[in-house]
Amino acid sequence: MKLRFCIPSLLGVEGLIADELRFLEAEDVAAENGRVLFSGDETTLARVNLCSHFAERVQIVVGAFHAASFEELFEGTRRLNWEDYIGREDAFPVKGYSLKSQLFSVSDCQSIIKKAVVERLKEKYGLSWFPESGPRHQIQFSIFNDEATLLLDTTGDGLHKRGYRLRQNGAPIKETLAAALCATAKLRHYHTLYDPLCGSGTILIEGALYAHNVAPGLGRHFDAERFDWMPREIWAREKERAVSLEKTDTDFVAYGSDIDPAAVAVARENAARTKFADKLHFEVRDVRDFERRSERGTVICNPPYGERLMTPEDAQALYRVMGQVFPRTHGWSYSVITPDEDFETYFGRPADKTRKLYNGMIKCRCYMFFK
Repeated sequence: MKLRFCIPSLLGVEGLIADELRFLEAEDVAAENGRVLFSGDETTLARVNLCSHFAERVQIVVGAFHAASFEELFEGTRRLNWEDYIGREDAFPVKGYSLKSQLFSVSDCQSIIKKAVVERLKEKYGLSWFPESGPRHQIQFSIFNDEATLLLDTTGDGLHKRGYRLRQNGAPIKETLAAALCATAKLRHYHTLYDPLCGSGTILIEGALYAHNVAPGLGRHFDAERFDWMPREIWAREKERAVSLEKTDTDFVAYGSDIDPAAVAVARENAARTKFADKLHFEVRDVRDFERRSERGTVICNPPYGERLMTPEDAQALYRVMGQVFPRTHGWSYSVITPDEDFETYFGRPADKTRKLYNGMIKCRCYMFFK
């Protein structure tokens, strides 16, 4: 069936998601602030969940309408075709948010929406009570400027949960943001990737997945796999397709280092859970002793911001060191994400390009040096 989808996005990543969706053959792709909309069918649903490197989750847009009162919210919700998605025994919890709207109580909105869906399903199924013992169908709502959007989550645990990162360090970068940095740096399967502040190894692992076109969702499950209306064979077919498109014979290699031995140990454990353990190399080393092991290189790193792991003064001193050990050299590029607006001053030269990105709620920039 024809479906309209929504992907909530990290701010600054919307364009990357839109380009990726077009590559995955999605239709009617439209990037907006904080989300990307697109159309497709059940195959599209499975393909994007399995293959997207940047998306946070995939949601079906069940409907949208004006709701400035609880009555409008109830009636608008009840008019939607919930029976197309939710069966007689399925669980359908409700969660969401409201911003800049007259309906500001999230808990009250949850209750109203739940009641409206129940009334709709009572009418369609002729039931007075729903056991909700079946598969989860998470209903998500957003109300912004009195406009309500009702969505059905197909993903379950966020798509950043690839399955390899069972342990992490104090200030880990999200897998989807790490993948976005690799795409922004134009990482390719013939590159040598470096992260001399590697922490738990996320940037290097995501770099390997991205460079080899490996679907990040192959090692996990999704809520929609248990939806009655979702054909099981689609998942098997899309997994086979994803594997067939992987790049296998490549020159890619990655080197990660960190001053913290515990961090390096975690990075090695995480890498061992992927198919790229032989291409990912980690060692304990201070960034001051950064060593280039190839004629050309792509450096991507997420240094401490001076909030949780360092003082601001320590972070600024680190940026100065990075400027010294990352010289302007033919064949080398450096990408650094940080919220420090004076980073270029401490680094010692202006970036050739910058891109605004959010690390969670922290407004950052990716500073790129490649000339």
